[in-house]
Amino acid sequence: MRALLSLLSVGRGWRVGAAARPPRRVMSLYRTEELGHPRSQDYRLFFKHVTGHYISPFHDIPLKADCKEEDGIPRKKARNDEYKNLFNMVVEIPRWTNAKMEIATEEPLNPIKQDIKNGKLRYTPNIFPHKGYIWNYGALPQTWEDPHLRDKSTNCCGDNDPIDVCEIGSKVLSRGDVVHVKILGTLALIDQSETDWKIIAINVNDPEAEKFHDIDDVKKFKPGYLEATLNWFRLYKVPDGKPENKFAFNGEFKNKAFALEVINSAHERWKEMVMKKCDKGAISCVNVHICDSPFHCTTEEARSLVKSQCQLETDVNFRQEIEPVNFPKIFVTCNLQLKRI
Repeated sequence: MRALLSLLSVGRGWRVGAAARPPRRVMSLYRTEELGHPRSQDYRLFFKHVTGHYISPFHDIPLKADCKEEDGIPRKKARNDEYKNLFNMVVEIPRWTNAKMEIATEEPLNPIKQDIKNGKLRYTPNIFPHKGYIWNYGALPQTWEDPHLRDKSTNCCGDNDPIDVCEIGSKVLSRGDVVHVKILGTLALIDQSETDWKIIAINVNDPEAEKFHDIDDVKKFKPGYLEATLNWFRLYKVPDGKPENKFAFNGEFKNKAFALEVINSAHERWKEMVMKKCDKGAISCVNVHICDSPFHCTTEEARSLVKSQCQLETDVNFRQEIEPVNFPKIFVTCNLQLKRI
């Protein structure tokens, strides 16, 4: 029993290649493990199921959060019709931070990494009067904005990513957290002629969650927040020399019902992608839990994928350490033969 309690209380794993630190609890079903050093191009945040095997946050975490209990404790009371509209959100960027972290859609098991632009780590500039991202920012798993499918309401194709989420609760969440959210509405950003939906949601366990049921509640209880959100998305690329972003519907936020339709459509496109029924491009669909998917792998194969990434980092770090003193070049080689998927 003590060993089981210890397993259930695990949060973030031990970081590879850096000083160890105590694990932090993420949630009952998922925990994370860091590989590499933060603020470096080799940094990766891998996800694990509580049973200990590696998973993809893109494909293996379900879209819907149907259970009414978390850690054996009933969740805060919500309207009956809201239980069926609870979704899992993967937090990529905590509020007030600037590092542009994202699910690596093209890498096996899709760890979170920092975006790179022109060979440098990407940081989003502060948009006055804000510091960093003004919400907890992340994605809905098992959704895909298909770049080959033209959206009827925006007349633009998707941006080839999971649907983005702006979580507006009062708590600052952590990178890698998986939280249950209530959907409130959505904004249709048009980014370089691509539809980039921004779902507005709130953590169902946030102290303020009971007050929010639709987009009008945001206007009522957080006056100015939607206007600030629109302004942030319009301007955040301007400091990099790009023009202001544009929006469908003249920047109008659509309500919960509209947002749920957007999510359901993106989920259906994800199903087709992971079942190899459409062109997925460079996206990696390697998964552990979708047994009938052509891209399914075993838990042991998933572990080998992560170990190979760890080995590659060791090679690079070891080479960097020994070359300045002119030691003979000794490399730790990786003999893993990974199946191309």
